[in-house]
This record gives sequence, structure tokens and C-alpha cells, in this order.
Amino acid sequence: MDQHPDAPVSITDARVSRSSDIRHRQSRYLFSMAIRTACFVGAVVATGVLRWTLVLAAFVLPYVAVVMANASERRPEAGPDSFGSEDRPLLTRSDEPDAKTPPR
Repeated sequence: MDQHPDAPVSITDARVSRSSDIRHRQSRYLFSMAIRTACFVGAVVATGVLRWTLVLAAFVLPYVAVVMANASERRPEAGPDSFGSEDRPLLTRSDEPDAKTPPR
């Protein structure tokens, strides 16, 4: 029986390394905090409804930034079939010894 699959196994669906995932999360968090800082600076300079909109955004952005930073990168679950295809015959146990197999 052939032990190797006909097609090579693809590893493109492998998870991202932990250090790369943490670096990506940190960059998303820092980007969100930079936008928050810009909202605070803009609220100092702006007047009227725009000022209060920027203040509201500055208060909401930390929550959004933390949720985004804690969301790890997910890959789709559809990957190569690791158990082989179903068109292969199943192994069956036979109590009668074959001519090919030596007796126990």
C-alpha cells in the first residue's frame, strides 16, 4: 500500500508565528492610539459639534483598540485533507490467513 499521498501537502494555511502575531497586534494598537491622540489634539483646536465628536471618539477608541489588539489573526480552517480521500478501500480484518501473509 502506498504510504505517501499523490499530491504534496500545502502548509500555506499554517498559523502565523507568535512573535509575528504579537508584533501585528502591537502595531494595530499603536495605530489606534495615534488616532486617539490626534482626536484629542483636534478637540483642543476645533469648536462646536466637531470638538465633541472628537472627544467622544477619543473616549471610544481605547475600547476598540484593545478589542482589535486582542483579536488574533485567524486563518481559514479549510486545509488539506489529512486523513486521505474516501475513495481508497478500507482495511478489513479477516480471520482467515491469506496466502500472502505468514501465519502468526
